[in-house]
Amino acid sequence: MKYITMLALLLFAATVFAAPPQTMRVDYYHTGNDKEERFSLDRIVIEPLPWPGNPHRAIDTTNRGKYFFEVVDAQSHQVLYSRGFSSIYGEWETTGEAQQMNRTFSESLRFPAVTRPVTISLKKRDARNVFREIWAFGLDPSNKFIEKGVKTPAGATMAIHRAGDPSEKLDLLILGDGYTAAERSKFERDARRLTDVLFQTSPFKERKADINVWGLVPVASQSGISRPSQGIFRHSPLGTSYDTFDSERYILTFDNRAFRDIAANAPYDLVEILTNSDTYGGGGIFNLFSTAAAGNLWAPYLFIHEFGHHIAGLADEYYTSQVAYLPATTRVEPWEPNVTALADPAALKWNDLVTPGTQIPTPWPKEEFETYTRDVQARRQQVREENRPEAEMNALFREEMGRDTSLLDASALAGRVGAFEGANYEARGYFRPQADCIMFTRDAVPFCAVCQKAIGAIIDLYSAR
Repeated sequence: MKYITMLALLLFAATVFAAPPQTMRVDYYHTGNDKEERFSLDRIVIEPLPWPGNPHRAIDTTNRGKYFFEVVDAQSHQVLYSRGFSSIYGEWETTGEAQQMNRTFSESLRFPAVTRPVTISLKKRDARNVFREIWAFGLDPSNKFIEKGVKTPAGATMAIHRAGDPSEKLDLLILGDGYTAAERSKFERDARRLTDVLFQTSPFKERKADINVWGLVPVASQSGISRPSQGIFRHSPLGTSYDTFDSERYILTFDNRAFRDIAANAPYDLVEILTNSDTYGGGGIFNLFSTAAAGNLWAPYLFIHEFGHHIAGLADEYYTSQVAYLPATTRVEPWEPNVTALADPAALKWNDLVTPGTQIPTPWPKEEFETYTRDVQARRQQVREENRPEAEMNALFREEMGRDTSLLDASALAGRVGAFEGANYEARGYFRPQADCIMFTRDAVPFCAVCQKAIGAIIDLYSAR
């Protein structure tokens, strides 16, 4: 009976979605502060390219993201499509600024275009991390105000790595920002170089046949991107900028409309933005985009680390760097797959990967690590405050990397899966799966076993395995 019901649902969905489906996008505004939020519709768009997603993976069961949306048939109430995601607003509301003022952010929901009326239901995690509906509205595909046939010029699409039909592969789009017409070849070199790094990293190298990589580089009138802390401002096509949330290394764009219209020129499930800049920086938000400063010495690390946030919702495992977010007032089990509050050590959420006989919580040279890292952070802040050459920052990072590798690789528990205290920006109360991981330090280590499994689940969601 179970299989008959599932078959009926798939047949029903096939009659509601266009064949082959176009790509429908809802742009909306997200407004509020740390205590309340509101939503308002901006526009509904039919993008110029067909839906790139896997038609057999319409429902998201990974339980990732701070938010979750569903496309629900208005007549039968069947869920036709769903995805979890996080947002810039979701990060901003945890900053001190959100306690003082309201702000508005543009956001988008993308899904296979429907041919019959549906309800869009947006949900958010509550204080217990359970999804609750916070906004819903009806969408009638016959509405004459749905934008169709509009295309924003972005140059020719580059096929950086073509593994197969977009509907059967995870499609990664690499966008360039701050590259002039004369720098198009520079972008292509950057994109191909970092794609090579991606496919040298597990689990991507093992799943290379499941991933397409595309490239787009809209022409910038000036080279580079904005860096307000240095008085540098650029009207780059995607609007990326350093100093997001007043964090000098954090690169995001708030210009969601421009980002979405440009990205619509290529098939994509995920997007990494390469900025034409040399200063250390990047960022990553689950199922939105990730960024990396392509010209920085640490671009390979930035590309992979930030993509970990974007593709799989991985949490930062480091806890000694300065961040803009305020600590949580209550500690619940995080939804991110690679950190835990360890309320019940016997029910550790990655128990299946724990090395037999490993003590939980797992001891590691934590005090020695923290003592050295505090000194590095103070020296790093001084380099930035005095606007000293980037070469000095790179030298500091190399020193730190050597120290981290020596300390963590020398541990008797190096490479073992357990529960190591210190993660999620906090020294106490949160735990990570292994002593070291690319989500913890920038030394030359891969994703840990738990992060690799979490990434693999998302690749499965988009590829036709």
